[in-house]
Amino acid sequence: MERTHSHIPQKSSSFISSREEKLRGSDRNLSLSSLHFHPISEDVAEVADANKVEKDDNEEREEKEDSPANEKQDNNDETATTAGEIPDHYDLLSLSDDIDQFLAILHNSPETIPEIPDIAISRFGALLEKEIAKYDCGGDRWSSSDSHEVASFLDSVDRASKLSAALSEFSGSEPQYYQAMNEIGAVVHHAMAFLEDEFHSILVNESSSKSRKPPSDSTSGASKPKRRPSFSLVHEPDRCVLQPNLSDHSATPDSPSADLTSPHPDHQSTTRLRHIASAMITSGYETECCQVYTIARRNAMDASLSDNGFDKISIDDILRMPWETLESEIASWTKAFRHAITISIPRERELCESVFDGPHRPIVDAIIRSLARSLLIQLLTFAEAVSMVKRSAEKLFKVLDMYEALRDMIPKLDEIFDSHTVDEDIKMDLSSVRTRLGEAAVFIFCDLEISIKSDTAKAPVPGGAVHPLTRYVLNYLKYACEYKNTLEQVFKDHRKVDRSMSTSPSSYSNDGDGDDNSARDCSRWAGSSGQSPLFASQVVQVMDLLNANLESKAKLYKDLALSNIFMMNNGRYIVQKIKGSAEIKELLGETWCRKKSSDLRKYHKNYQRETWSKVLGCFKDEGLQVKGSVLKPVLKERFKSFNSMFEEIHKTQSGWLVSDEQLQSELRVSVSAVVVPAYRSFLGRFSQYLDPGRQTEKYIKFGPDDLESYIEDLFDGNPTSMLKKKS
Repeated sequence: MERTHSHIPQKSSSFISSREEKLRGSDRNLSLSSLHFHPISEDVAEVADANKVEKDDNEEREEKEDSPANEKQDNNDETATTAGEIPDHYDLLSLSDDIDQFLAILHNSPETIPEIPDIAISRFGALLEKEIAKYDCGGDRWSSSDSHEVASFLDSVDRASKLSAALSEFSGSEPQYYQAMNEIGAVVHHAMAFLEDEFHSILVNESSSKSRKPPSDSTSGASKPKRRPSFSLVHEPDRCVLQPNLSDHSATPDSPSADLTSPHPDHQSTTRLRHIASAMITSGYETECCQVYTIARRNAMDASLSDNGFDKISIDDILRMPWETLESEIASWTKAFRHAITISIPRERELCESVFDGPHRPIVDAIIRSLARSLLIQLLTFAEAVSMVKRSAEKLFKVLDMYEALRDMIPKLDEIFDSHTVDEDIKMDLSSVRTRLGEAAVFIFCDLEISIKSDTAKAPVPGGAVHPLTRYVLNYLKYACEYKNTLEQVFKDHRKVDRSMSTSPSSYSNDGDGDDNSARDCSRWAGSSGQSPLFASQVVQVMDLLNANLESKAKLYKDLALSNIFMMNNGRYIVQKIKGSAEIKELLGETWCRKKSSDLRKYHKNYQRETWSKVLGCFKDEGLQVKGSVLKPVLKERFKSFNSMFEEIHKTQSGWLVSDEQLQSELRVSVSAVVVPAYRSFLGRFSQYLDPGRQTEKYIKFGPDDLESYIEDLFDGNPTSMLKKKS
């Protein structure tokens, strides 16, 4: 006989209505007779009913006295027969054997249609509904029951599902089969609604009740060297910025938040989730099961992002956000992104593989791809918005933090997904955002060059002190060198952007020797390849631009001596910073550093010539003697000129500032070494020609020791308006 298939009752889009339906036990006609695989005779039923009706009260009392247990059983059976309730001596276990026997007959005799055990099916369905109602409506949750009870319930649900599928094969031609299929199908649908609710409840309750603990450092990918949270937070005593786009350094330090992981169900709960998932998928409810699981875990992962300090922000809000605030958000993003790739998604895969194991393993990849995409889209949207914010030099390092996170984490996707199941769209999105951030980093670094060139202040720095631009650029480069390898990669990947934006220093440069030497050093640094590292070339170019800018600023001083002090101050600051940073020194090379030291010596000599050459001219013998006789008027004028010049130098240069103590000491020592011996010699040879008393005091105001003392006042930044001869 050819079997015809009919449709199982359709699953509703939501189980809410089915959960609220009343149990259908009162609508079923249950019998007390033993289960047989043939129709029960109507005559037997009528005789049994007649005998029950004809019993009088006395006979009933006698029967109760003789056999109280039997009478109680008969009364219960009679009540069950008339009221449609289930006798207590029937249970799912005993009825399951009858259902299994019927299913075995259907399987072993596919060409025959056996008599349907409609009574057993009705009782089985009613008992299963009763079990569902007990847990669904009562205070005792099924999810808290013991494992044996859970297994028994799921076994009954699985049996009902198989029965519904078996009945559907004959429902087209057999009305009894069709009716039974609808009846048991409704029970299966109700059971699936209940299981879906339990599945969701376990996922949500376990996630919300678990205490969240931060993962160990070894799992968080924290092997990178620690960097300061932001360039704008590097507080150094000599730090200063003039340009508007270089002056925003007042960010608030990031508030560290605990590195938290989305909580997972414990082993017992995971086992129940696996059993429920298997029951739902076997019964044809795979879509509903996966939807519930995906939504619950997506919410848990979103909560994990929030716990790590990252909250969803619109692109418009990011573009309008003050840098101090955005800086903190970027720090949270970087931590959350690394956490998502190294911890959250791998652990979600572990959980998913535990729930959907065995024959359901193919479901895992689809779910993890969905969860990963949902999580990463939020993170990538933020990163893409950051790449579009208004550029300024201090933003470089946070952009590089994001670039490094993307660069380091993209390969780990291949570890999370099998090579043939990895979501290429996700990888493409990650690579695209990384490229945008890399381009932004190149533009920002080139903006530094533009800022140096455009810093054309007309007022010189008072006292010839270190220029704020010098401090900024050197601190900036020192911090940038912590990202040396990353910046080298960025410039290599985005050379076109670099070439279009980079500023040539030729407009400042007076000669090409420095560039040639720097180029040779860069070639040495590159090794045998002969190709200069791009970042090293950029650093050399920045330093050449800075030096040219300082030379133009030195021309603002009317006093050439102060101009040389200014160049010495800035040159010494640069040399000391380079010595203190092995990375910058390596990038610039020994030749560049030697040339800078040579420039310092040149400025020193120029200062001495401009300041003290005239002073030393007072001590020359020329013009003092005529035919061996000292001309007193000329001698007096020499002492008078020396006193006047020295007082003026002391008054002026004591207000000049040399902040580097070593340079300050070197300058004072060099001045003393030149001036004091010459003065002592001049004084020893000619002081005797002045009349003792008032004349001597008038023209000889300083002793050699006094000069040394006054020279120690120079370059202190505290101008002195008058001098008093020390006793």
